[in-house]
Amino acid sequence: MTGSAKHCYTARMKHETLFDGSDDAAEAKADARAEADVAADRLISHAAVKSWLKSWGRADRAPRPRAGELNYARNLK
Repeated sequence: MTGSAKHCYTARMKHETLFDGSDDAAEAKADARAEADVAADRLISHAAVKSWLKSWGRADRAPRPRAGELNYARNLK
């Protein structure tokens, strides 16, 4: 491959990824939604999810965890 052909090939191979740009307005909106979820106790703790997943494959499978289980959101405040 010649120098100019190689340059043309690499120029076409450059693709913007998810991490190349940022949208400050979208990020602020997502942060506000997350903070509202924390304030409203709409989170499921890691411990609750872990316990639920460990029950998979057993006869006494645990029910799906619900928001607010183990009061995890209160511990973040």
